[in-house]
Amino acid sequence: MAQYAKSAEVRRGIVEACLSAFGESGFHGASMAEIARRAGISHTGLLHHFPRKESLLTAVLDLQDQHSAQYLATHSALAADADPLDMLRGMAATLIDRDRQPGLVELSAVLSGEATAAGHPAHAYFAERYRNIRRFLTRIFSRLGEEGRLSSDLPAETLASLVIATMDGLHTQWLFEREAVDVDVMVQQFLATLVPELPGSGQSAAAVGV
Repeated sequence: MAQYAKSAEVRRGIVEACLSAFGESGFHGASMAEIARRAGISHTGLLHHFPRKESLLTAVLDLQDQHSAQYLATHSALAADADPLDMLRGMAATLIDRDRQPGLVELSAVLSGEATAAGHPAHAYFAERYRNIRRFLTRIFSRLGEEGRLSSDLPAETLASLVIATMDGLHTQWLFEREAVDVDVMVQQFLATLVPELPGSGQSAAAVGV
């Protein structure tokens, strides 16, 4: 048991080292030797836990998106008696939560930009991530539209893409000027323009339940 705990601790240290290495240099720019150095282990020790650089990338991506992935898995089906507004709040909370972890936001900005190339090892991951979030939000906006709770006539698919684009864009701006961009508040204000039931004042998202 002690050996297992030690091994898990070493793996966590490696993944944390990857966060900074990939965030600074991207996947292709960060070397295995540099990651091992940051993790405080030998190159051989790194290969023992992660034989390939792609396996490191997978571990980092799983950490980066674990909250939204868990939320999507738990709420993949929108039950008939579920309030779509509650689902929207929950999904928004998981997506904006990253601004409390600057390393993850920086990593996402670097890797998602790199991964637009079809041959990048994270290309399929990000394509599927966006696809799943888009489908989830589309179902939510479809229900809200059917119930007459939207202030926009745009198709649900378009609203879903706009919400994702807004969140990603705000996170990118936040990286450049963190004091000037309050992601929580701005996301809340944007969503309030689509769903009148949501408060759109200067309150933080946490204060109003998003």
